[in-house]
Amino acid sequence: MNLQWVTPMPGYRYAFDRSLWRIVIAGLLTFGCLAAPAFSQERGADAAHIGTVQEMYDGKLLPDRQVRTFRNIDRLFPTRIVAAGGPVRAFAPSSRSLAGLVIPSGGKNYDLYDYMSMNRVAGLMVLKNGETVFEDYELGNDEKTRWMSMSIAKSITSTLVGAAIRDGSIERIDDRVDTYLPALKGTVYDGVTIRQILLMSSGVKWNERYTDPTSDRRRMLDLQIGQEPHTILQFMGSLDRLSEPGAVWTYSTGETHILGELVAAATGRPLADYLSEKIWSRAGMERDATWWLESPDGLEVGGSGLSATLRDYARFGQFILEDGTIGGERVLPEGWVRQAGAPHEIGGRMVDYGYMWWPVSQNDGFEQDGAFAAIGIFGQYIYINPRRQVVIAMWGAQSKPEGSWPVDEYDFLEAVARHLD
Repeated sequence: MNLQWVTPMPGYRYAFDRSLWRIVIAGLLTFGCLAAPAFSQERGADAAHIGTVQEMYDGKLLPDRQVRTFRNIDRLFPTRIVAAGGPVRAFAPSSRSLAGLVIPSGGKNYDLYDYMSMNRVAGLMVLKNGETVFEDYELGNDEKTRWMSMSIAKSITSTLVGAAIRDGSIERIDDRVDTYLPALKGTVYDGVTIRQILLMSSGVKWNERYTDPTSDRRRMLDLQIGQEPHTILQFMGSLDRLSEPGAVWTYSTGETHILGELVAAATGRPLADYLSEKIWSRAGMERDATWWLESPDGLEVGGSGLSATLRDYARFGQFILEDGTIGGERVLPEGWVRQAGAPHEIGGRMVDYGYMWWPVSQNDGFEQDGAFAAIGIFGQYIYINPRRQVVIAMWGAQSKPEGSWPVDEYDFLEAVARHLD
């Protein structure tokens, strides 16, 4: 038997034949009981009662089971630790509050209590001028809880591209991706640039529909469940072309995985280690995070699967608000944050999408405030408003991955930012 050591989590070592590992992990994922002892946040019988990753993306989890799953996503796949370190950045309490907040949305007015309950908010932290205005945990969470990022991880992965350009690991944003990932030469990604991947304008055909088991997104998830190294990159290279690069915007979790592989290849380090080195261990994070892996001891899934505390998501937002600097030292290139959060012209029209960040352009949001957000399905947000100096980190436990918010989230975010002026 071909034995090798695999390390789903530092401090826990298992010897498995790779083919045997595939069989074991597929069964554990199917029944939602893959254990990651070092980071499991619930113990005993309660910890076993989480859903499967398929149920999660199908939107077929009952409320309590859904919350347990979102708190314990490190039990669904092997993960790598994103190490914190150094002094914790504490936010002083603000003299401002959310008392009297009015949220106009859809022709009605709502208050904070309406929004929190109707949208199933699991945690909310609001910063103004680097001070804590509001911090609240619901659905059994607390300040030590780690919660899934979903596609917030995309914005974090794209930020690491900026860091790699700043430190010289990536030469230019307009370099070809196949320069760093030779496996993509001769595929549909041959000649596509890093900028085009960041803007999701590669021209490659993709179906992101989460609840469709035949979609490209679900096929990618199946490969992740299979836990074989580099199979997602191979799958991406096998896709068909929709248009010439730079002509069409198509949202694709798969392209964030390409971006993650590119950063790892350029820097020579796993994404989790590079994130720790550049940001997590330096920006005052108080707890380690975890990040899903494509295969045991393999590459991180660049588009999802980060798990961190609410305060640390807010600290990441504050790092972005402060233009990608830590203690006066620049981590991201000058001007990167502005471009990352701005709308861009793709195929002759303006698209409300930046470098895997979403400009908040509703009403006068982006043009006036330059506001933008990292967004994940089920209601995950890191909102950044540069002019008003507001950061909002929000966890959600909405019932479906798409379109299940009763009160528009942009309306809420904009109302909070205005209220704090």
